[in-house]
Amino acid sequence: MLSHGSEFSVKMSHRSSPAKAYDFLLKFLLVGDSDVGKGEILASLQDGATESPYGYNMGIDCKTTTILLDGRRIKLQLWDTSGQGRFCTIFRSYSRGAQGVILVYDITNRWSFDGIDRWIKEIDEHAPGVPKILVGNRLHLAYKRQVTTENAQAFAERLGVTFFEVSPLCNFNITESFTELARIVLMRHGMERLWRPNK
Repeated sequence: MLSHGSEFSVKMSHRSSPAKAYDFLLKFLLVGDSDVGKGEILASLQDGATESPYGYNMGIDCKTTTILLDGRRIKLQLWDTSGQGRFCTIFRSYSRGAQGVILVYDITNRWSFDGIDRWIKEIDEHAPGVPKILVGNRLHLAYKRQVTTENAQAFAERLGVTFFEVSPLCNFNITESFTELARIVLMRHGMERLWRPNK
């Protein structure tokens, strides 16, 4: 179950003034080992603003972007850490209040895929019940692939999460993966009416 803080954030964003440039505000975490390309994913977003609330030396970045979900504007706060162990304390702090998690691994690095289990344990401990998706990054380097699509898909099915392979370089499946997670999150909050036609 999502934390009370998470539910409050979604509902309050929806009640915001009509003058705002979005209908809902969601906080997503990008988690995974260092060097899996989380920064590349954020950098591929052209419309967002980049922030680093803890300072760049802390290894934590935040970028905002807006997506459209069946005619509604969803503003996303996308939070990324370096994935290094010394940032675990900060991760535990800012994971609270998150509405969605993007589990990122590098398809050319088997070790990063195997490390997803460790990140899931962290998430389940500090942000239990938060919806997740699995993302295999750097599809443009498929000729160096160490993790097959079939293995990753089977892993995602065991977790009960949606799976995407993405390429920031080719702008492939980036927005699609964010949009799907937003859809799952809003459905969790009982807002599935947003994408039902003529409702």
